[in-house]
Amino acid sequence: MAQAFKLVRERTIRGKTTTEVSYGITSMPADLADAPALLRLTREHWGIENRVFHVRDVTCGEDHCRVRTGDAPIILSTLRNVALNLLRWTGVDNIAAALRRHAAHPLEALALIKPDG
Repeated sequence: MAQAFKLVRERTIRGKTTTEVSYGITSMPADLADAPALLRLTREHWGIENRVFHVRDVTCGEDHCRVRTGDAPIILSTLRNVALNLLRWTGVDNIAAALRRHAAHPLEALALIKPDG
């Protein structure tokens, strides 16, 4: 561990302000990661969290899935990742809308896997 940092987040929603304090550690020395760099790295980390896991949790309902035993949770997670990556690969901006569209038109979803037919 080269340094530790404290991050204070403050947000206001409907006139109510809340403050959250979190702490972190890093192996990067201060000359390589000063306060602005640590903030940028932390934001990048949460960007990944929001882009990947939030979509899986909220849009795909992964947290509400009752499958808990055997290989099924890993298999379902892999299938969700494949579906999300296919949608992103085809340039879809609104994943939730695309999933609703493909639920109603499954042949369009299959065309993502086999574009020729």
